[in-house]
Amino acid sequence: MSDHDARFSLRGRRALVGGATQGIGRACAMAFAGAGASVVLLGRNGAGLQKVLAELPTASGVSHSTVEADFADWKRVQSAVAGEVERGGPLHIVLHNTGGPPAGSAIEAAPEDFVRAFEMHLLTGQAIVQACAPGMRAANYGRIINITSTSVLTPIRGLGVSNTVRAAVANWAKTLAGELAPHGITVNTILPGSIQTSRLDAIFQGRANRGGLTIDEVRTAAIAQIPAGRLGDPSEIAAAALFLASPAGSYVTGVNLAVDGGRTAVQS
Repeated sequence: MSDHDARFSLRGRRALVGGATQGIGRACAMAFAGAGASVVLLGRNGAGLQKVLAELPTASGVSHSTVEADFADWKRVQSAVAGEVERGGPLHIVLHNTGGPPAGSAIEAAPEDFVRAFEMHLLTGQAIVQACAPGMRAANYGRIINITSTSVLTPIRGLGVSNTVRAAVANWAKTLAGELAPHGITVNTILPGSIQTSRLDAIFQGRANRGGLTIDEVRTAAIAQIPAGRLGDPSEIAAAALFLASPAGSYVTGVNLAVDGGRTAVQS
């Protein structure tokens, strides 16, 4: 292995990937496994987890596994992740990723909607990090990567609860970055733009329903706002996550990294 390859290798590392059954989570799991990591797939769909598990690339000395838990129950996630650490050893990389809150305006959201979103995104993240941080400190190597949204930079119309909780996660991550940096642990947040996932399909469908438009019309309007002139692919988020997870990303922490084809750049 060349020095260049070694900088991006995850051999000897264990990675926990949330929301691993589809979309961005699945793509990141594949990327981490391809770089040599032992991957622990976390999600609520047991059958989906087993399907992705069977698809992961495997090298000598690598062992992948699954943890079934619903991010809506942060105490269950905390217990499950702590159990995985006890059974399999430290988790050096955490991809904190789960589906976003339902669409809708902030003014029409019930207080309980914000509570549920806060628990699913912020409290679950906190529980996972607390379960994994001791092992990261001992190894002097840790990578915490949050998948949120470009709404951290510019709120997205019609996603009131999501805009709010995503911003909370991003500021939590920046706070942790300062606290954990002396221990060789980085904490960063990736802000995906319009990425071809089932979540984006649902958002486009909602816009179409509200505006009396077709899905194709909504998609065309969205692409018109993206300088790159196309929607993104989950593998492009995974590429950014792989850099942040690798030794090559050791001096990058506390960053909100937009991967959005330039959309937020032209809006700022």
